Formats: sequence, C-alpha cells, structure tokens
Amino acid sequence: MSNAQSVKAVAKYIRMSPHKVRRVLDQIRGRSYQEALMILEFLPYDAGGPVWQIVHSVAANAKNNYDLDKKKLIIDEVYANEGPKLKRIRPRAQGRAFKILKPTCHITIVVKEAT
Repeated sequence: MSNAQSVKAVAKYIRMSPHKVRRVLDQIRGRSYQEALMILEFLPYDAGGPVWQIVHSVAANAKNNYDLDKKKLIIDEVYANEGPKLKRIRPRAQGRAFKILKPTCHITIVVKEAT
C-alpha cells in the first residue's frame, strides 16, 4: 500500500479552537470522500463548515493535480494543530485588564486512493 498516491490540503488560521475541530475530524477519519461529505453536511457543530471546505479542496487537488478518481478517495489522515492565539483584553474594575485568548488552528487532511 506504500505505492498509493497521497494528496494533502491544509487550511491555516481557522478562527476556531483545535479541540472543537478535532471532535468533527474524529467522525470522518478513515471514511470515504463521499461518506465524509454526507456526515459533515448534517453534523450539528460549527466546525463542520471549514472541515467540509477542506475535504472539497483536497478532492479537487487529487483530481486536478494527480488525476485521481474522487469516488475512490479515502481520508487517510486528519488532524488539527494549534495556530497562534489572538490576544485581546477585557477591561475590568479598578483599571485592571483581563486577558482574552482567541484560538486559531491549522487543519490538515490527507487522502489516498483506495486500491
């Protein structure tokens, strides 16, 4: 199976916690491309939107760059790494400032053609 072509797509700086995105990624890991799209369509989580886009993107990469059949694609690897945190402050009583960290993440999806 090492000769199977793998194709990758990465979405960077998604304004969402990687922890919340991983909950969605766990649902599609190891599934076929079409099955993953159907699952993502009906998941009740906000993270489903960006992940759906990346799954589409990786399939387009596979078709255009490597001439692979979309129907035969299987999601091999999916992971969400932590991106930089946007740092904001919230004013509080007596001149204090509370820190607000707005997380970002980098989502990577790797697909390969089923043999």
